[in-house]
Amino acid sequence: MEWTHRLWGRFIGLSFVLPAVYFVARRKVSARMALRLLGISGLIGFQGAIGWWMVKSGLKDDLFEPGSHPRVSQYRLATHLGAAFICYSAMLWNGLSILQGRTFFSKPHETLQLASSTLSIFRKSVAGLAVLVFITALSGGLVAGLDAGMIYNQFPRMGEGFAPPKSELFSKFYSRKEDGSDIWWRNMLENPSTVQLDHRILAMTTFTAILSLFAYSRFNTRVRGALPRSAQKGMLGVVHLVLLQATLGISTLIYLVPTPLAAAHQAGALALLTGVIVLRSRTFVPKRTLKLVQDNLKLIAQRQAISNAKQRATLGNAAHLKDIVNIRRV
Repeated sequence: MEWTHRLWGRFIGLSFVLPAVYFVARRKVSARMALRLLGISGLIGFQGAIGWWMVKSGLKDDLFEPGSHPRVSQYRLATHLGAAFICYSAMLWNGLSILQGRTFFSKPHETLQLASSTLSIFRKSVAGLAVLVFITALSGGLVAGLDAGMIYNQFPRMGEGFAPPKSELFSKFYSRKEDGSDIWWRNMLENPSTVQLDHRILAMTTFTAILSLFAYSRFNTRVRGALPRSAQKGMLGVVHLVLLQATLGISTLIYLVPTPLAAAHQAGALALLTGVIVLRSRTFVPKRTLKLVQDNLKLIAQRQAISNAKQRATLGNAAHLKDIVNIRRV
């Protein structure tokens, strides 16, 4: 599995870097897009370095002893996962920006409506939602690195209550300083019980936020009227994805983290992030694009005014000639 993962990562990297170098070298893309492509290419290389840095943390002397289980640092695992999500998001966002740019120019009036103040709260909420989904996925990396899903395998309760005792959540066992000044953050990042609780809270917050934003887009008449059909479909798609992801997460916990369910849950996090990014691309209009659309509409209006003026002048001349002919006949 590790060997396949390495080969697959190299294949993904080359399948992006080689075409990117070609398009940049042949000047097939704009200078701004060229910088983005080169930046993503560098991020792919950095991701490979992070992967080796993560694997290195699990190379210990007792690795090949009977019954040993390879483990890596949860910090490095979460870093590797986060870098992969960032790299994927950058690829997706830039691809969508190119495709969406055509839609903005083909539907200029809809573009102006998207950029209106009516959708300001909705646009900002979608951006915040993308950050929330990303942070929740990172917390899932900590859960996986600590095997925190192997404890408290019920939902919504954790043992006898909805949260473990405070003495367990903030145990002095994880503190490395005599004064205990690091007890809070070390428990939040190294204590399996606290890490699982954090992931639950983030997941439920994400779930609630998505449903709240969906209700806002449906029951606020001004927002619903301003949202284009594509954005409404995107919002509904995000709701479907978060329902699926919640089901996968709870199932993974209840069934003691079987590998197929755990992998599906991780894929669900990426799918949910994808849905939110797609929704963001359908509601976000770059300032540069907005100015070009506005200038294009002004140019069309000017041309239409000139055309109307010429048409009126032609009609006026025709009427004048008709009057002259009638006078001569008289």
